[in-house]
Amino acid sequence: MKRLARFLTLTLLAASSGLFAQSSSSNFASSSSPTPAADQPAASPLSKAARYAPPAPFSRLALSGGIGTNGINMQAAVEASRYFNIRGVGNYFNYTVNNVKVSGSGGSSGIDVSGKLNFATAGIALDYYPFPNHGFRLSPGVMLYNQNAISASGVAAEGTSITLGSTKYYSEGGANAMALNANLGLNTHKQAFTMTTGWGNLISRKGGHFSVPFEIGAIFTGVPTLGMNITGYGCTSQADAADNGESCVNMATNTKAQSDVAAQIAKYQSDLNPLKVYPILSIGIGYNFKIR
Repeated sequence: MKRLARFLTLTLLAASSGLFAQSSSSNFASSSSPTPAADQPAASPLSKAARYAPPAPFSRLALSGGIGTNGINMQAAVEASRYFNIRGVGNYFNYTVNNVKVSGSGGSSGIDVSGKLNFATAGIALDYYPFPNHGFRLSPGVMLYNQNAISASGVAAEGTSITLGSTKYYSEGGANAMALNANLGLNTHKQAFTMTTGWGNLISRKGGHFSVPFEIGAIFTGVPTLGMNITGYGCTSQADAADNGESCVNMATNTKAQSDVAAQIAKYQSDLNPLKVYPILSIGIGYNFKIR
């Protein structure tokens, strides 16, 4: 009996020690690694996509200004989807330049004219970003309004000459001096297809507000149109220019003079025929903001 009592006592002590050790281990594990509540899942770091969520369609508006081959550049854009922006473009520029020689070829001194650049265009483009988080884009579009043109006018000093076709004409002086008026139209197609590419998304898909858009491409305007007329009196002999000699003719009405003017226009037009597109090259700075 004594042996049995001692055995049972030792067994109870061992069991008690094991239960105490298991309870302590469980409590330590519980205190060091708390289990999240069922209704509160463990937080995980935001993914890159979540941190840079693209804006919702038509939720942001971008405005930009810059300079380019069409003059002062103004643009406005909205994002239509992750891959597309719809962009409106306007350009305006006026500039005058003096003392430009016209038709001074063939040994002629030419006529000094004043030239005026009058640029005004407006259009719309669809910007496609194949890699939305980067700035590269392809942009088909339409030029809806195009008034790009260059004009020139000037009066020849007495004795100065101009070559028209193959004939050299010397200007009389005073009220009879030869006067030239010319215009170059860069808008044969008032509405024209445009195609550009570039870098810089006006509405960043990564949350930025500022951009520096760069663009290069062309307007398919067609061959430029050229018009030119000459009035006053021109002489085929320089000696006759001083006293309205027999070789002097009215440039606006004389058949031979008009034929020579037409030949010179045809020569210039031939030089212009390859120029069926007008280049687009621009750079600017833009800012976008939330509109809804």
